[in-house]
Amino acid sequence: MVDERIVRLAKLLVEYSTEVKEGDRVLISCDVQAKDLALEVYRQCLLKDAYPWIKVELPGRNYIFYKYASEKMLNFFPEHEYYEIKNTDVYIALKAPSNVKELANIEASKIAQRVKVLKPISDWRVEKTRWCAFYHPAESLAQEAGMSLEEFEDFVYNSCLIDWKTLSKKLYALKNVLDKTDQVHIVGEHTDITFSIKGRVAEVGDGKKNMPDGEVFTSVVEESVNGEIYYDVPAIYLGNVVEGVRLKFKDGTVVEAEAASGKDFLKKILETDEGSKRLGEFGIGLNYNIIRPVKNILFDEKIGGTVHTALGNGYKETLSKNVSAIHWDIIKDLRKNGKIYFDGQLVMENGRWNIL
Repeated sequence: MVDERIVRLAKLLVEYSTEVKEGDRVLISCDVQAKDLALEVYRQCLLKDAYPWIKVELPGRNYIFYKYASEKMLNFFPEHEYYEIKNTDVYIALKAPSNVKELANIEASKIAQRVKVLKPISDWRVEKTRWCAFYHPAESLAQEAGMSLEEFEDFVYNSCLIDWKTLSKKLYALKNVLDKTDQVHIVGEHTDITFSIKGRVAEVGDGKKNMPDGEVFTSVVEESVNGEIYYDVPAIYLGNVVEGVRLKFKDGTVVEAEAASGKDFLKKILETDEGSKRLGEFGIGLNYNIIRPVKNILFDEKIGGTVHTALGNGYKETLSKNVSAIHWDIIKDLRKNGKIYFDGQLVMENGRWNIL
């Protein structure tokens, strides 16, 4: 018997997140462990008279590709996948990795090279389809979070099955403030950083693109970032964990980078291209049902009382001018001794907003 929460979540993804309608071509991309949810999403799409199909990702395939692919294959552009996404109206990704460390020992430059080749496909998916990504409860994710599978299931569903319309109103209220703000000043443990967001456009993450969600994000004026920031939440990228990241910016560019662990990987990613040394995003987490990090960015960046910045590529809709093959969100927890000022006004202290 299917967990009733899976049925509720499938309806949320189909009816709220992607608004599937009659005639939509719906690509459901799923890992094997997410098959029950994938089948329920498939059923819900059929009830809408849409045209869904399921694409299953087999465990280990990515590792095999990066281990054995020649330079020619790394640079091969899959026209068939480009055709597929160009003929897709809705894209729903259901992630449930069997091994979150699968690519941890693969050379980061190899992965970055492949990401760069596939960028037209990912750009089309983001810009031209109604898409949503969800991390389904899996043993590997529960282990990373330090929970039993049952505990992690409760954590995930508690993060997702909430009153999205009420939260959406708060998110849009903050967006309206950000759109009128010039200077942002963040103060916290080993952190004192300023930047401008003047003229940029804030976007709302209210469950339409990611599930769970609960963030407002914008871009920064690229050359305006100055100061230091200490990220006290583990930074996860391409299967690698980097802890205790400290970055120093001067006129928008990272000039010093340190980490308690994973420093070599951090330095390698920063050398990907010119844009990887700059910020492409400034985001604010507002989902207070997510109370702790679980080493998964889809959850961690939404934690109420945190902020995150992304090294690398910015989103066009925020009017970012930063271009890079990477986009790495790294999180700062402000729930203890943290403050945010907008144009000199204190707007958030110890994770709580006084303007919402």
